[in-house]
Amino acid sequence: MEVILAVAPRDDVHAAAVSRALSARGEELIRLDLSRFPRRGTIALGVERGPGQLVLRDGRRTIDVSRCRAIWWRRPAPFALPAEVGPPALRGFALAETSAAFSALWLSVRTRWVNDPVRTEIASRKPHQLAVAAAAGLAVPRTLVTSDPGRARAFLRACGARHGAPAAVLKTLTPLPDRHAFTRRVTARDVAALGALRHAPVILQERVDGVDLRVTAVGGRLFAMEVDARDTAFPDDVRQDWPAAARTARPARLPPAVAAGIRAVMDRLGLVYGAFDLRRRDDGEHLFLEVNPAGQWLFVEDATGLPITAAVAELLLGRRGGAARRGAR
Repeated sequence: MEVILAVAPRDDVHAAAVSRALSARGEELIRLDLSRFPRRGTIALGVERGPGQLVLRDGRRTIDVSRCRAIWWRRPAPFALPAEVGPPALRGFALAETSAAFSALWLSVRTRWVNDPVRTEIASRKPHQLAVAAAAGLAVPRTLVTSDPGRARAFLRACGARHGAPAAVLKTLTPLPDRHAFTRRVTARDVAALGALRHAPVILQERVDGVDLRVTAVGGRLFAMEVDARDTAFPDDVRQDWPAAARTARPARLPPAVAAGIRAVMDRLGLVYGAFDLRRRDDGEHLFLEVNPAGQWLFVEDATGLPITAAVAELLLGRRGGAARRGAR
């Protein structure tokens, strides 16, 4: 029997929403929480003439991954070991071996992916996103990724200053679990501490004033929301005070050239789902900021009524826009 598999944490609310949407269509979504492996689950990959084995055992449940109608790669949880396994070197080895086995499994599956994990990993690199967006015809802010304090100072001087601080924002290259992951303005204190860049590079970006747009791309469909956070306490990252920013949220229309650019970015990155952040200047120019291959959308749906959950369910079923099989472009 074919199933749709969601590789997602057990408590993921987006997976729960899509599960309900699929159930209403007479389909079932099975959720696979990777934090149960190898702590409670097992994996088996068999190579032989003809079809091999791609089997996961999670408690009493057996999943033949080769028979999955589609796989939704939805922010998988990290692998986890029982507390009694040790010492640290052995734990590290066991987790590395588990990761290697699962990577081999995912590479062996020929099915509909939303999104392919290999392409997701590549597409998640922010500097790469900016280069792809620029090549696709989208405007991008002036950006520098560096661990060189001298280059950083020169870049910040070129951005100009506002109220005694550079007209620039700071971002991390990798996600962090706390407030430090937010986009924020570069301060005079940051400038004084630029010497620390030698230990860890950072993204510096020219600050663009304007209205934020969140564009959720589901297959070939684009769901756009605009939010004007300029009068809130956190105009550079609407996530920091979403209740205040949400009061300005409404569906948005995209210029044809911007919509075409977003679809081109999706195609070049090999994605079928993506959550795009853009900023629209008062003169109407749209600038690409970043794309999250597994970005959240329920807050957009709640604020605007845009039917994104239904679109994701249809995408997993292969009914709208199509989803990529590995090797197909």
